[in-house]
Amino acid sequence: MIIDKKHRLILFWITLAVLLFARVFMFFSVPADINQDEAFAGYNAYTLLHSGKDSFGYSFPMYLTAWGSGMNALESYLSIPFVALFGLHVWVLRIVPLLASMFSLVVVYKLVREFAADDRFALFAMFFTGIMPWHIMLSRWALESNLAPAFLLFGMYFFMRGVKNERFYLLSALFYGLSLYAYATIWIVVPFIILAQIIYLIAKKMIRFSRYTIASTILLFLLALPAMLFLLVNKGVIDEISTPFFSIPRLLYFRGDEISFSDIPANIKNLIKIVITGNDGLYWNSTEEFGIMYKFSIPFTVIGLIAALYPHIKTLNARINNRIATGEKSKKTVKDNKEPAISVTFFMTVQLLAGVVIGALISVNINRVNIIFIPLIYFTAYGVYYIFTHFSFMRERLVFLPLVVYIFCFVQFEIFYFTEYKENINQTFCEGIGDAVEYAKENSDDISFIYVTPNANYARVLFYARPDVDNYLDTVRYTNYPSAFLDVYAFDRYNFSVDPNSEADGVSCYILDSSYDNTGIVASMAEKGYKSEVFKGFTVYTPN
Repeated sequence: MIIDKKHRLILFWITLAVLLFARVFMFFSVPADINQDEAFAGYNAYTLLHSGKDSFGYSFPMYLTAWGSGMNALESYLSIPFVALFGLHVWVLRIVPLLASMFSLVVVYKLVREFAADDRFALFAMFFTGIMPWHIMLSRWALESNLAPAFLLFGMYFFMRGVKNERFYLLSALFYGLSLYAYATIWIVVPFIILAQIIYLIAKKMIRFSRYTIASTILLFLLALPAMLFLLVNKGVIDEISTPFFSIPRLLYFRGDEISFSDIPANIKNLIKIVITGNDGLYWNSTEEFGIMYKFSIPFTVIGLIAALYPHIKTLNARINNRIATGEKSKKTVKDNKEPAISVTFFMTVQLLAGVVIGALISVNINRVNIIFIPLIYFTAYGVYYIFTHFSFMRERLVFLPLVVYIFCFVQFEIFYFTEYKENINQTFCEGIGDAVEYAKENSDDISFIYVTPNANYARVLFYARPDVDNYLDTVRYTNYPSAFLDVYAFDRYNFSVDPNSEADGVSCYILDSSYDNTGIVASMAEKGYKSEVFKGFTVYTPN
């Protein structure tokens, strides 16, 4: 069914406005405070802006050393302009994932409308993407690896548009190249995604050598080259590259051995469990109550996958049989295909299979296999749409029934997110630590040491304290250097080795959480006349 232009635009803007509201409502306060991964990404954005160096002293590295075993750099680099404009704040760091999420919704709509030629299903696909808990949650905090699904989606869209206008191949190459810096795990599948798409177009005679295909290939190669050099550096083949303008660091610990062929059965079992249950036990990725895309969606996903793939399999089988019988080959050329029909289903299936490969080769959680979920949501939307529009015993208007159910679930999730989930995630993200660090800084000019509970994680204190990177490098001390996940016990004036059984020294400042409430160190503070200020889950103790 084709919706007239006026009604299509009204439905589009209403749907998009509702979906965007779910992402910007209470954007400045939920989740409160910050996760340690986004905190480290934020501090690196800050140091790169002000000194051109990351937290390990590398000048403009293509990959951040961060914890010791590395951290994807794209989130930090994309955040630099916003940090320059507004300063380093939690909400500033979350602008990038918010924008990526917003543009993803529009791209899903345009992808389906332009290449599936179905206005109503285009709205369906955008709506389903936008209401899923997974997509809402990743848009509201800045885990750097969660940029990968958006950048792969943008790469896919512009690749498909390149068939009609070859200039778009350049944008496709740009986004596929940048996706490598969003999440290193996808390095093992991005080449195969692109290769499969190229083979598809070659088979359909929709691609040719031109200045744009050549230029986009060169651009993609140049963007991928640092990643290839990074592998050579960290495999010990070549020395690390460190210049004043660009660096490829040798990590303290390289996690290249995470890929395991012997663990494939266990990994696949884990992947299936995550998809079916919609939960990986990590509260910032999903919740047991709602899962990734509402738990009752899986049957629709399976139906959508079968319904979408069956016509392609049937057509392919018919073509093979015809060629075997006649011995004829198609004479179609690119010139005959000025308005080619490209299968969105094929491209989504390729990315789905790429996610399955990742899930088979390494042990994953939701964010480690995040590239699988946009295809799964697409097939879920297709399944619902197919059931309620392709069976003669159903009235076409019944397509609104599942929409009502999903809208109800969406509303319930939003209520849950801003009530129960808000309280739980705020505790997980250490609500109050930012205000506590700021207060300690402002009220401890003459104090030599600020002792901080290790439960706050040093990355959060780095984010709020914002020490000069050279000072940080000169003063940082580790308990487990070298290691995949470094444990810092001190930098600058901050010390993270608080012994609950000790006594306060009477001259230092302390930032402690509730786990210290009934310990000797807090008892001694009362005896020594310390002042205390409470900031949610943290208390700052300053000497009189």
